[in-house]
Amino acid sequence: MNYLITMAIVLLFVIVILLFWIWTKIRHLTPSNDLSWVNENKFTAYAEIKGDNVLLKNVRDFNWRTTKDYDERWVEKKFKISDCTKIWLVLEYFYPTRRPVAHTLLSFEFKNGERISCSIEVRREPGERFSPIKGLLREFEIMYVWATEEDVIGVRSRCRKSETHLFEAVILGEGNQSRMLESYLKRTNNLHEKPEFYNSIFNNCTTNIASHVNEVYPGRVPRAIGVILPGLSPRLLSRNNLVKIRGENIKEEMKTNQIEERARSWDGKSDFGETIRNVDS
Repeated sequence: MNYLITMAIVLLFVIVILLFWIWTKIRHLTPSNDLSWVNENKFTAYAEIKGDNVLLKNVRDFNWRTTKDYDERWVEKKFKISDCTKIWLVLEYFYPTRRPVAHTLLSFEFKNGERISCSIEVRREPGERFSPIKGLLREFEIMYVWATEEDVIGVRSRCRKSETHLFEAVILGEGNQSRMLESYLKRTNNLHEKPEFYNSIFNNCTTNIASHVNEVYPGRVPRAIGVILPGLSPRLLSRNNLVKIRGENIKEEMKTNQIEERARSWDGKSDFGETIRNVDS
């Protein structure tokens, strides 16, 4: 028993020393927006906000045929913040057999039926690949990728071997959709001016979404493992009435809202957003 206790103390000491050594290596690193980036992360979006009116620049609108074959296009979007009527949540499982690992993003819908998405991601340099471990070591900057649904949802559901789900969010409180959108735009502008490092635990896609929600509606998203590991979030979403459940339970909803087949049936001309929301297609 004494031997085991001694070994445990030694192991703990080694871990502490290792963590201290890593921290001394990375603590002087500073984030930057002025590096060479992969094409899909080339520009950071920013919003010119004048009262209720927004001109959002550097919105990605790629036409993806595969993850490596695409037409690059960047556009501007004009809208009124107060015209936001719905918010949708996308849950993407990168590796369907490894359920805790996933990505979340939001899509904002307006009165005229138009939609625009925002995906909170690592900003990659050429040759870099995402790694949760590297995401703890100040290897990546974080960015808010604003894009059309055809682009940011389309590449996930049509071109990757991902499992992709689309939920309609439950927004409590009059006007909170608009407040969420405004919160996103302000953070987008802050990151455009002052970059930050991504962190796999503290500053990732889902922790930022939770922060935005709780900024608008304090306490709406509780502290939970599903925030740190988004793949485990469906129970959290259901239990806290954060998304609409059309069937009897979250498992049934997950079957209904899986969109890859619908996305791959899109003809490239009709409204992509309507196609992936058409359960009967």
